[in-house]
Amino acid sequence: KTLMDLLARKGSQGTQAPQASDRMLEPPLEPPSSDYRIRRHQEVLLSRLGGGLELGGPPPRLASLLLVEGLTDLQLREHDFTQVEATRGARRTARTITLGGLFLPLSRVSVPPRVSITVGVAGVGKTTLVRHFVCLWARGQLAKDFSLVLPLTFRELNTHEKVSADRLICSAFPHVGEPSLAAGAPARVLLILDGLDECKTPLDFSNTVACTDPKKEIQVDNLITNIIRGNLFPEVSVWVTSRPSTAGQIPGGLVDRITEIRGFNQEEVKACLERMFAEDRSLTGWVLAQVHADRALYLMCTIPAFCRLAGLALGHMYRHRRGTLDTELSPPRTLSEIYSWYFRMALGREGQDKSKVSPHIEQVAHGGRRMAGTLGRLAFHGLVRKKYVFYEQDLKAFGVDVALLQSALCGCFLQQEETLGSSAVYCFSHLSLQEFVAAAYYYGASKRAIFDLFTDSGVSWPRLGFLTHFRSAVQRAMQAEDGRLDVFLRFLSGLLSPRVNALLMGSLLAPGEHQGYRAQAARILQGCLAPEVAVSARAVNVLRCLHELQHTELARSMEEAMECGGLAILTSPPHRAALAYLLQVSDTCAQEANLSLCLDQVVLQSLLPQLLYCQSLRLDTNQFQDPVMELLGSVLSGKDCRIQKISLAENQISNKGAKALARSLLVNRSLTALDLRGNSIGPQGAKALADALKINRTLASLSLQSNAIKDDGAGSIAEALASNRTLCMLCLQKNTIGPVGAQRMADALKQNRSLKELIFSSNSISDRGAKALAEALKVNQGLESLEGVCLTPSRDPVDRGSEAQGLLSFFSLRENSISPEGAQALARALCTNSTLKNLDLTANLLHDRGAQAIAGAVRENRALTSLHLQWNFLQASAAEALGHALQLNRSLVSLDLQENAIGDEGASAVARALKANTALTALYLQVASIGAPGAQALGEALAVNRTLEVLDLRGNAIGVAGAKALANALKVNSSLRRLNLQENSLGMDGAVCIATALSGNHGLQHINLQGNHIGESGTRMISEAVRTNAPTCTVEM
Repeated sequence: KTLMDLLARKGSQGTQAPQASDRMLEPPLEPPSSDYRIRRHQEVLLSRLGGGLELGGPPPRLASLLLVEGLTDLQLREHDFTQVEATRGARRTARTITLGGLFLPLSRVSVPPRVSITVGVAGVGKTTLVRHFVCLWARGQLAKDFSLVLPLTFRELNTHEKVSADRLICSAFPHVGEPSLAAGAPARVLLILDGLDECKTPLDFSNTVACTDPKKEIQVDNLITNIIRGNLFPEVSVWVTSRPSTAGQIPGGLVDRITEIRGFNQEEVKACLERMFAEDRSLTGWVLAQVHADRALYLMCTIPAFCRLAGLALGHMYRHRRGTLDTELSPPRTLSEIYSWYFRMALGREGQDKSKVSPHIEQVAHGGRRMAGTLGRLAFHGLVRKKYVFYEQDLKAFGVDVALLQSALCGCFLQQEETLGSSAVYCFSHLSLQEFVAAAYYYGASKRAIFDLFTDSGVSWPRLGFLTHFRSAVQRAMQAEDGRLDVFLRFLSGLLSPRVNALLMGSLLAPGEHQGYRAQAARILQGCLAPEVAVSARAVNVLRCLHELQHTELARSMEEAMECGGLAILTSPPHRAALAYLLQVSDTCAQEANLSLCLDQVVLQSLLPQLLYCQSLRLDTNQFQDPVMELLGSVLSGKDCRIQKISLAENQISNKGAKALARSLLVNRSLTALDLRGNSIGPQGAKALADALKINRTLASLSLQSNAIKDDGAGSIAEALASNRTLCMLCLQKNTIGPVGAQRMADALKQNRSLKELIFSSNSISDRGAKALAEALKVNQGLESLEGVCLTPSRDPVDRGSEAQGLLSFFSLRENSISPEGAQALARALCTNSTLKNLDLTANLLHDRGAQAIAGAVRENRALTSLHLQWNFLQASAAEALGHALQLNRSLVSLDLQENAIGDEGASAVARALKANTALTALYLQVASIGAPGAQALGEALAVNRTLEVLDLRGNAIGVAGAKALANALKVNSSLRRLNLQENSLGMDGAVCIATALSGNHGLQHINLQGNHIGESGTRMISEAVRTNAPTCTVEM
């Protein structure tokens, strides 16, 4: 009674309040008595758990859970396997919470959760987590703020039809009962309800009658709903564990905290398999090789229970392979083959059962078929009825011989546990084993059944023949919105594949059974791929069934079309379903799903549900217009969205389309990179995106190159930058932005501290804009790069955005008509800025005076690492100023002076600097009017320099004399890796000099000698010299 008073404290306000005041008048219990009973309770819990789990505590995977905001549609609607496959095992973006903080407030102003749910797919370790938690509490190592922890499982609750809250708690924990544990001070109690997915009756919160009387006997499902609602035990914390799909039965408004157990990562998969085969390293290595060779198999191994099951199957296969002459035994390619090997392993254990006297092979095979018939009936009808836990009355109802369950064969599939009421409860070791055995039963029963096996009453229109029953199973699976028959149908299809038939022939399957139906079954499956508005998960599962059947022509044709760019002509419903399937399983799509130049609006619309789970999506040059952006916006707004990068370059998106994307950015929490290059969003589209950036906290990279956003659009973006703290890369190249836009961007840079790369190339900011940006650099200590390099595939903004971390590092002023005055302003900023690393002023109007100002700043600056001054009308005096700066500078590693007429005098000045400089690694002097004297000076520098790795002299006229000077340097230089002497009038003699010099150089990896009129004989001589002297060096001729 007093235990129940504690649990029901502050329950219904009408009756509980007087009782509470009465208790305060009673003398408190003696602390030793209360402490004794708590200790006794802890001892009982440890005893129930076999003395407690390992003293080391839970593994890291269970010691830290994911704290999620809610369940996704994928989790609520799809099979557990589908959840892993569709997301490729990737975790949701979520913070973590330790096991110790699971029931604590998240902040100083929040309160502890009353109702918490922990979800995880079947076999991920929910019950193991609960047992670890209970053991740690019982040892006093965790959750010390709880006076009582009362763990119950739905397997135990299912044994009751009607029960009162009072009787349930007292019968489960009779040792706690009397006298009272309730003291005057407040105490916290935790009630654990483990395994909601095993509850025999679904919870119905909308039709449950409220009950506040703990003594009233009610249906168990009603009891649970009243406890969760707080009608019973309102002060008690409740922790429910469940598979995700069943957890959706509890209304979100009643749940205070949702956590999720993650699966194995790569290291944990390896550790699990190594523990299984610790005695045989060669076996461990082979099993790991098979797991990593098949992406689908590896993904499923992130589920701990499946990992152990697959390990057992592969281990048996390895031993079987090693013990036979068939050394070419192929590794398993499908789930059905894995489970077939598991079944063969179970048969092997049956044959080795010590309680039997070496039964004949025929007897073992007969036992296998008998098991499939007996357990299969139980498994199949349980699957149809969503029943995953079985009691003795269930076994009797399905004619299961209890004595059969004691065999080693059944022990590999079915587990037996004792409930608190001493009644036996049975469940399959993993959900997938129930599905496999159910499929094997259906496979065998269909040849003799005359009625629909799915009909509970056993009466239906006559159905004769295997194919008729196979078609019925396919139809049932396609109609099951929760996907509960998906994996069952895969196994049923897989049993028709030749390899599985060969593995199970004579044991689980009768010889030759149904082998002629494979092609017809494939046609039945493909017939389900009818026109749909969207490719559903059921349609994708059909492709997985075809894979199990080893009928892969459709998927293979789509994969070949994807590789050769021929997807545009394959738009039929089966092709769309195959494409959706490849988005989940293809190794290529795992890195990036490239659907450029191949989609129209209809096809894209049909693929939308499957695009949710692509991490990187490229949709360039598809002529998409604004309505398509509405569709994509709906995808990006979804809770399930896992898209991290999306490229929509070179489409036909206007401001309306940009607004649709902007609306999705207000709620999206996965996208980190968005590329809208080459569209027409204009100033209004830029403003919509800017408004979204003020709220969005995940986008790190945004490319708006060539969108005509002009000054107004740049101003809107600048306004967003003042408050945004996550954007790292922004590309505004070729947007007709003038001084006004540059001024507003400069004002934003004075406040922003997160932007790392800003590409401002090919605009018209002129000196006024350059001066404004220069002033911003004096204040901004986050900017690391002012660069204007042309974007190439390897430096795509989408790719770089995800890598950008921390402060602004890339800022391009290429082609902006900046004169010496603007350069002087930038130079003054460089003298005070300590973070800028990359400055690109290519194709401006600096002349010598502007370059000399920059050189003066380089002498003082200690942060700049890359300087681009290409195409700036520079001559010798500019090169001399830069040379003097290099003698003092110790940070610059790359200098680009190409397309400037610095001549021999300028080259000699730079060469003098190289003799003293120890930082520069790359020097670009293409088309710089350098002749033999300049090359000789550079050669003398290379003879002593030990840091330069790249020297580009393409398009000069160093001639034979210059080549000989460089050749002499190569004989002693050990740092140079790449040398470009293309189009330098070397002739055969000069080129041969360079090639023969390689005999003393072991560092050079690449030389370009193209365009030097070497001739055929010279080419042969050089090739021979390179083969002899430097076989690892690549020479272009």
